Amino acid sequence: MISSAVFARYARAPVNVAMEKQDEARVTQDLQTYREIFLAVPDLLDVFHSPAVARDAKQRLLHELIVHYPVGQNTANFLRVVLDHNRFRYFHEMFDHYMRAVNARKGVIAAQVTAPAEMSDRELAGLREALASAVGGVVTLSVRTDPSLLGGLVVQIGSTVYDGSILRQLAEMRQRLVGRK
Repeated sequence: MISSAVFARYARAPVNVAMEKQDEARVTQDLQTYREIFLAVPDLLDVFHSPAVARDAKQRLLHELIVHYPVGQNTANFLRVVLDHNRFRYFHEMFDHYMRAVNARKGVIAAQVTAPAEMSDRELAGLREALASAVGGVVTLSVRTDPSLLGGLVVQIGSTVYDGSILRQLAEMRQRLVGRK
């Protein structure tokens, strides 16, 4: 398995170029498009990684993808480097590192939120505002649902988890009751 440092190194290059050339929005959109393609057709990553597929066939495939789903020159160069170093199977990890690096440069803090049910736009806006004032920066939310929480929220910012779920509160109450016996 390749270490996270390798993903970060591959992600730094497009971030540095994109920021230097003031092309970050385009590069981010291009990479997001390719992430969606690879999520929709995961076999593409297998083809790019397979030693059974000739390098020139992989290069032609990438060329055809770029023709069909055009990207800027910076993104095209990045995709070619990833192919040349046989790292396409790690595209999703590189993209995640890319987004974290872009957000860090822009002062944006990413928060992962788990809620027991879908949240309304108003609730999300209120949560985003509360988190922004707590952390002192712009916050982006990635929200998923988990009905087992029963109520409340679990928010993760970086490696810190804020667990305000009813499930956790019930578990703590159980511990206190068991501890009293």
